[in-house]
This record gives sequence, C-alpha cells and structure tokens, in this order.
Amino acid sequence: MDNLAIAHILREIADLLEIKNDNPFKIRAYRNGADIAANHPHDLARLDETGLREIPGIGKDLASRIREMAETGDTAYHRELIAEFPPTILDLLHLQGVGPKTVAVLYRELGIRTLDDLEAAAKDGRVRALRGMGAKKEALILKALEERKRFAGRHLLPDAHDAATAIVSYLRERAPDATIEPVGSLRRGCDTCGDLDLLASGAPPAVTSLMDDFIEFRLVERVLGHGDTKSSVLVQGGFQADLRLVASDSRGAALQYFTGSKAHNIALRDRAIGLGYKLNEYGVFTIAGDTKIAGEREEDIYTALGLDWIPPELREMRGEIEAAGAHALPRLVDRADLRGDLHMHSTETDGKDDVRTMAEAARAAGLEYVAITDHSQSLAMANGLDERRALDHAAHIRAIDREGIGVRLLAGIECDIKPDGSLDLADDCLAALDLVIVSVHSAFNQDRQQMTDRLLRAIEHPHVDILGHPTGRKILQREP
Repeated sequence: MDNLAIAHILREIADLLEIKNDNPFKIRAYRNGADIAANHPHDLARLDETGLREIPGIGKDLASRIREMAETGDTAYHRELIAEFPPTILDLLHLQGVGPKTVAVLYRELGIRTLDDLEAAAKDGRVRALRGMGAKKEALILKALEERKRFAGRHLLPDAHDAATAIVSYLRERAPDATIEPVGSLRRGCDTCGDLDLLASGAPPAVTSLMDDFIEFRLVERVLGHGDTKSSVLVQGGFQADLRLVASDSRGAALQYFTGSKAHNIALRDRAIGLGYKLNEYGVFTIAGDTKIAGEREEDIYTALGLDWIPPELREMRGEIEAAGAHALPRLVDRADLRGDLHMHSTETDGKDDVRTMAEAARAAGLEYVAITDHSQSLAMANGLDERRALDHAAHIRAIDREGIGVRLLAGIECDIKPDGSLDLADDCLAALDLVIVSVHSAFNQDRQQMTDRLLRAIEHPHVDILGHPTGRKILQREP
C-alpha cells in the first residue's frame, strides 16, 4: 500500500469524524496524519510501529492504523465509520467546494444522502435557506454537480496508464508470446481516459487462455462479459477494461482502428474510398476485388493510403492527415528534448524528496538545470515558507549548487497570489531569489474581471518571472 492510499483513508476518516461532529483535536490529528503520509519521502508501509512513531506528528493511534492498513489494505475503524452513514454520503465530499462541514449540515438539516438528493434540494432553493449557505453557495454546488456529470466515467491519464500497465504486465507474464498493448485514448495520450482498451494478438497456443487469464486478474471486481475474442471487466479504481483478441495478420489495422480517434478514423475511411479501397479493423482492401493489401503492420495502413505514419498523439483531426500526405508531420517532443525543470517542490514544503536527491535525479535524467520553487507561507497545508525560511532554503540550495553536482540549481519560490493580487512574500525576499513563480491557490470563485485584475497586478510585479498554472484548471475537478 503506497503513501497516497494511506493518506486517502486517513483523510476519509477525518472527513467522517467531522461529519459526525467528533472531537476537533482527533479530526486534526487524522488530517495532519494524512498530510504527513501524502508528503513523506519514504514508504510508510515498510515501517513498523516504532519507526512510524518516530515521525513527528504520528502518535500511537495513527501508527497502529497505518500498520493495519499496510497489512490489510484498510482499518476496522474506517469501516465502522463508513457503516454509520449511507454508503453514498462520501460521494458528496467529492464535489468541488463541498467539505465535511457542509455535508454534515446538508445531512442533518435536509436528510441529503445522495448527489440526486443534493441536486433536487439546490434546484428547489432549500440549500440557500440553510444557515451559512446562501444563494452563492447553492449556485456553486449546482455548478459542481454539473461538472461531476461532465466528468463521469473519465480518469486521469497517469491513473489510466498505471491501471493498464498492471493489466498488460500480468497478461504478458501469462502469455509471453502474445502481443498485448493499450489502444484508445490512453495510446493517444489524452489527458483523461474512459474505458481501458487493450488489444492482443497472436496464434494458439500463445493466446489460448488469454481471455480466461484476463478475467482472473487480481484487481478484477466484476466480470461484465467473457467471450473468445472480447472480454470486459471492472477493475479497482472504477475502470472498465476491455480486451480484444485479433488475428496477427490484422493486428496493424486493429491497432489503428481501436486507437482512434473516431473523427480521425472517419477521415481515413473517406480517404480510402477515394482511392478505391475500403478500410476497417481487419485491413485495407480493394473495393473491386476485395483483395487485402495491408493489415499486419499499422505503418502499412497509412502507407497504403498515401500517408506517412501518424503518431497516436496527433490523431485528433487537427490537420494531421493533410500533413501526413504532404510529408510535413511535426516531430514530437520527447524526454531527450527536455533541458530543465523550473517548477519543483522539495520536502521543505509538499515535495517527496530533498533538494540533493532531486538534483541527483535531474542529473541522471540528463537535465542541465532545475529550479527548486517551494510554496510560500499562505499555503499552510503545504507547510509554505515565510521570508526567513525561504531565504534559508535558498542558501541551502545554493550551497549544494556550489558543490558542482552536475546540474545547475536555481533557488526559487512559488509565491501565492492573494485575492487582491498582492504577493505572499516581501519584495526584498523575492529580490534575493533566482526565480519567482506566482500562482493562484485560493479564491477561485472570483468573477472574470476580478481574476483578470488579480493576475495582472501580480505579473506586473518587477520580481515575477513566471505565472504558474495560469488557467487554474484541475483536470476532472475544476474547469479553467
């Protein structure tokens, strides 16, 4: 069990305790424990209770809970708290801007148990009538509900990648001679993914038991369908995974077809028709004689249509087909092109590693320079730096840089932009740093003019170099 999973359970315990109106000190202890777990540089599951209690902020009770999680994946205490409420109550906490205090009021005063209950109450004006709510809060809740519907069934690319990698690795162990790979939005590198689409090819006996192996994967929660050439399952994390088995001589065509996008595929089929061919998931065929001219290799599909092979990331109907026909596709950026990273957090605030470890990792990755830009003081939940700590941290960074570690270290800060556009640290502190990023971390509900004025005031500051995450977007949580 990794630290983020431990932090998730501890945070959920704190939320449930707050909904119960339990002891504030107890709630704070679990919240602090969650923050410690999420930001700790070492694997807490590998520590015994004695080792855990040596971590500042981890007492006897938390250490015991963490050990129980490491051994069983959960705690009895967590399960007991969940059992005290309707199973849907936690869904309310996943709404942007709705915290445990709000959920507690909604549950106690209006008997709201589900997202549907909440939507009905907000549309009827019952939420605004509650003490401490009001029309503005009600409107924000309705907006959050709309966004949740829009995001339903979508997953972040890194989460989808991890889930697909686990499944593919397992299947490759069971069928080492088969070819198994992800397709769909995951292969295209989309920022969010729906279902996990997997494609397998090979000849018996390599793939004989592949569908049976797939539904027996350890993370499968429910089998949705099980056939000879396609099976579907639900896996932990809320993913639906679909596995298709195709003949080796059609692998390239299937790879192209199931990678998509839909609009890209339609355009390719239209192009094929114009050339006297038909294109499907089995290959490229002549219309007249139904003779197969390509199918085994994906590159051959594009070649048959008079196109250069198009990288999956470009297959979104944004001019890639015309560019491929003119041999003018752009070269995609890859890791070898990266020279540096100017936005990094260390363990001084909410990062996972100390400065030296980060510098060594940057050197190993072939980077030439990095800027350590920890949070400023307003972001208390991330242990943000005040002026004194920021300058001490800068001195520490520069001392390591002087050692000639093999990568240039810049001493910076990610300084919070306050609601009025002023900055979180004094001018003389910012002037002493190599790089200043300014970012919005609060008051996201300002109107367009307020937010514009706020950002303009911040970036006009003479010591500001970079505007961090300028749209404020948080994928699947907050729109720009």
